[in-house]
Amino acid sequence: MTSSISRAGFLRLAALSLFVVPAQTRADDNEITRDMILNDPDAPTAGNPNGDLTIVDFFDYNCPYCKKAATSLEKLVKADGNIRLVYKDWPILHETSIVGARLALAAKYQDQYLPVHHALMDIPGYGISQEQMLDAVRKTGVDQTRLDADIAAHADDILRLIKRNLNIAEAIGLQGTPGFLVGAYKVNQALSYEGFVRVVADARARAKK
Repeated sequence: MTSSISRAGFLRLAALSLFVVPAQTRADDNEITRDMILNDPDAPTAGNPNGDLTIVDFFDYNCPYCKKAATSLEKLVKADGNIRLVYKDWPILHETSIVGARLALAAKYQDQYLPVHHALMDIPGYGISQEQMLDAVRKTGVDQTRLDADIAAHADDILRLIKRNLNIAEAIGLQGTPGFLVGAYKVNQALSYEGFVRVVADARARAKK
């Protein structure tokens, strides 16, 4: 998927709807399961690994709305203390989106995914150049030599993970970034801090029923 998806296009769909994924479905010959969505061992995570609620974040480093929502989401995860956050790099908006995804996912091999992820998310705007991304990553203090080596050595694994993320997003019906799975609910728009608080409360209440 290389073309941009307009914000108006995905906002026309339900902003909040019940998240129902069949036990097994197929997308591009890859089996999609709930376990793959929530517990892919290659997907970076943050927050409380034993949290009572999992939020899955589908984002693009060229998505201004993702960046706005990320600030609120990470604030909530920190304040709540009982949320597990799963990152799904979904590079669909710009040709450099894949550059950012590869940089961040390669940084995971030296346990530096989060610093690189945050650095890339902190670059404002859309259509970010590769040079801007590389400069932001260098400023994190990541081992650049190792990062370059890991990008090359793990290129196939990173590509497979990105393809899984693309397939999952398609299978669950996301229409663009940002997209979130909050417990039993699917959210396909940027939320404020208060919006995340409400949907988290709703997800927890539903889980108790």
